[in-house]
Amino acid sequence: MDDILSPPVQGFWSRAFRNRNFVIGFAISALVIVMAAISFVWTPYDVTKLVITERLKAPSAAYWFGTDHFGRDIFSMVMVGARNSIAVALVAVVIGLGIGVPLGCWAAAKRGFLDEALMRGNDVIFAFPALVSAVIITAIFGPGAINAIIAIGIFNIPVFARLARGAALALWLRDFIMAARASGKGAARITAEHIVPNMANLLIVQGTIAFALGIIQEAGLAYVGLGTQPPMPSWGKMLNEAQTMMSIAPHMAIVPGLAIVITVLGLNLLGDGLRDLLDPRLARER
Repeated sequence: MDDILSPPVQGFWSRAFRNRNFVIGFAISALVIVMAAISFVWTPYDVTKLVITERLKAPSAAYWFGTDHFGRDIFSMVMVGARNSIAVALVAVVIGLGIGVPLGCWAAAKRGFLDEALMRGNDVIFAFPALVSAVIITAIFGPGAINAIIAIGIFNIPVFARLARGAALALWLRDFIMAARASGKGAARITAEHIVPNMANLLIVQGTIAFALGIIQEAGLAYVGLGTQPPMPSWGKMLNEAQTMMSIAPHMAIVPGLAIVITVLGLNLLGDGLRDLLDPRLARER
């Protein structure tokens, strides 16, 4: 049976660690995830404890990244902020995958009016970016991490729906799908057994990209006060608090800013590496 997934999957790990983008992206992403995981059980200092006598300390042996205007250790806040950013972005991606992929596959299988209606619905959602969606949701339910997850997740749904629909439409024309239909398999079974597995490479790459965008969107929502709420730290909230302290404590903005840049860079490099490794055409060229 013709299978477009097998070639790039075969020998994946032996090729992966020869891909520079994948190695660098994997290392950075793993470091951030490990740091976030450690924050559940240990941080150098309590991020909810205010120590005014230690406020605005420069980076030192005691405070690696310095302290903020409330005397909180910035390194500890970055660790906990990583946990919150990853949680929000990850759940939002799961929402986009869990709802968008079935919708896209269903539209590709049904075609006709239902397909057109779904695509126009996607266009409506695309007209409301995550920030606008968050404003609407916040006006109804109030600010918070849960509402940020919902807003970013809703924005991810049409992204994955369009991707799944386009990939599924191409797959429905393949010979092995026609053979499956001739054997008596229904649309739902064909989708589950053949369509989704053969678009998994695209979904993995898009999921990585959406994860990186989710980190940025979560930081943006927290920056304007619609994301994670105090006393829990967030990278975006840390940037917001630092904007009036740039002249006397630039480390307050530099550290969370670099955390966002490095994390997003790592995820983008990981996505580029996965694209190179999982794209069948690139695999055949190699």
